[in-house]
Amino acid sequence: MSTNITIRRALPEDAKIISELSEITFRDTYRGSFPESDNEFFIQKCFATDVVANELRDANDFYFIAFADSVPAGYMRLKEDYSDYPAMKRYKALELKRIYVLKEFHSKKIGAALMSFAIHFANQKNFEALWLGVYEHNAIARAFYKKWGFSDTGFVHTFYVGNTGQIDHWLIKFMKAGEHTKDTYP
Repeated sequence: MSTNITIRRALPEDAKIISELSEITFRDTYRGSFPESDNEFFIQKCFATDVVANELRDANDFYFIAFADSVPAGYMRLKEDYSDYPAMKRYKALELKRIYVLKEFHSKKIGAALMSFAIHFANQKNFEALWLGVYEHNAIARAFYKKWGFSDTGFVHTFYVGNTGQIDHWLIKFMKAGEHTKDTYP
C-alpha cells in the first residue's frame, strides 16, 4: 500500500507540530552523540514552540511540513542565509537548514519528497545553489545528500550542540548542472 504524501508551507499555528517533530527526530538521530545536558540545551534553544513560532512568522523563513496519509511525518526549513558560511554569498543560494523525518517514516519516501520539493522551490525562486551543513558522523544523511547530487565543498565548520562542538561538512548542489566545478566552491 502506497503512502499519500502531501507537503504544505507551515503556518505560525503549526509551531507545536514542528517543535515536536524537531525534538523527536533530533533525539533519535543524535542520542549518545552528545551529553544529555547539551541535547536538552539545544532542543530548548532551537526547537521550543515559541522559538519556532517566531521563525514561522518570518516570511523569508520557509518551513514545509510533509504529511503521510494526513499524519505529520517530517519537515524541512529553507532560508536564504549566509551567516554560517559567508563565502556562499558569491551565489544566490538557499540553505537547507533542516530536513527532519520521523524514524518510522524513513522507508516511506518522505525525505525524497521533501528534497524534490526543495529543489523545485529553489529553481522556482531562481536560486543558483542549494547548500547545507551535515554532521560528519551522520552517514545516512551524507549518503542521502550524495544521492541527490550534493557535493562536498571540502569546507567544514564547528557546530555547537550545547557545549559540545561537532564538525559539519558544507555540501552544495548547483541548480543548473554542469555550470560549476569544484574549483568554484566558496
